[in-house]
Amino acid sequence: MRVLLRPTEPSDIRARIDDALPAGEVVRDGAELRVGLADSAGSDRLRGAAAVAARSLRDKGGTIAWSAAAEDEVRAIVEGTAYGAYDAGLYKQHYAARPALTLALDAPDELHSLAQRQAIIATHIDNARDLSNRPPNDLTPGGLAAHAKSLAGGRLSVESFGRDWIEAQGMGAFAAVASGSAHDPQLIVMRYDPPGAGDVTLGLVGKAITFDTGGISLKQALYMQDMKGDMSGGGAVIEATAAIAALGLPVRVLSVIASTENMQSSNAYRPGDILRASNGKTIEIINTDAEGRLVLADALHYARSNGATHIFDIATLTGSMTVAMGDLYGGFFCNDEAFAADVVAAADTSGDLTWRFPLHPRYRRYVDSDFADLKNASELREGGAALAAEFLREFTGDGPWCHVDAAPAYIRRRRPDYALDQGGTGYGVRLMVELAQRLS
Repeated sequence: MRVLLRPTEPSDIRARIDDALPAGEVVRDGAELRVGLADSAGSDRLRGAAAVAARSLRDKGGTIAWSAAAEDEVRAIVEGTAYGAYDAGLYKQHYAARPALTLALDAPDELHSLAQRQAIIATHIDNARDLSNRPPNDLTPGGLAAHAKSLAGGRLSVESFGRDWIEAQGMGAFAAVASGSAHDPQLIVMRYDPPGAGDVTLGLVGKAITFDTGGISLKQALYMQDMKGDMSGGGAVIEATAAIAALGLPVRVLSVIASTENMQSSNAYRPGDILRASNGKTIEIINTDAEGRLVLADALHYARSNGATHIFDIATLTGSMTVAMGDLYGGFFCNDEAFAADVVAAADTSGDLTWRFPLHPRYRRYVDSDFADLKNASELREGGAALAAEFLREFTGDGPWCHVDAAPAYIRRRRPDYALDQGGTGYGVRLMVELAQRLS
């Protein structure tokens, strides 16, 4: 999607809201597109309307024109058009020849910079969706690291480290998850150090399991193909970091993405194993399908040890959060009230919806172990997201920390509010960019 900042021209398809139409309905009348507002609140209604309007033109292409007079309208129209124009069919035969859709936005001059900003963010949301939708035979941990390195430039540097380095650093939790895969794991480290940055170093940490079989604790076959999306948190961190750098935000960022497959083999880790993480704590393995928290454990410790003052991690971590929140909200846990307020404000501004869950030390007893410092799961089907957060807290060190269990990052059915199809949504990119903006 391209964005042109100009008044409407005769060749444009002019879009407008029609309150008489049902929510989400689109009617084409010559060069005019009438759209019913989506069944949601606030600017999400306009964002949804822009999305369904763009979706109705996705197969035909052309230039769709909207008028905007306020900041929230600009955000909603640019983002909604990008959501609706997105095509998940990356591997379909004629994907490269699909028609282009352009947004012509008629807005006051003082809103042009905001429109350009949101267009940059929208591009990185699309990229994050592409990463989530790429199949696991194409997007390996090495492929994800190569993509991250392709984004380096200016003040953004990117490195990645493989199995030998991970083991040498004492990252026993991460190394164990990677032990069953023939593909080399990658710890991807992105650094953005702009001029004028203050004392804050924002640590963005992402789980990037490029395919998750569950390991020896094998997942059921139904929907296992969706486990290519278990890297969506890490993909969002990569693209959010690149967006922050592209926007030149004056905040220092250290991003750490732990990427591997979780597979079965004679080398795979087992229930009953005891691992030692890089902070020295030992972990009894109860369930090899609770692998995300293991790779995050070492990534979180690395981020804090390397100067992150505020840590924000994001992961498709627990099925229990999806049960609780469905495909709309991500649940978050935070150990610092001021940081939590920043996350809530960033969510409200960005539209990446979040809801705070309790972080309480009494949940720690669920992961108490008789044989190690803690265990990676509980035998009880209770408080799955909360006990996972308590597990992660053991590796975050001192300082503000927020964990987002990103239920909406990869969805299994269409969401009509943003005209989202099955697959990656890019959830978290907008949220992290807005959080960085607030901390700058």
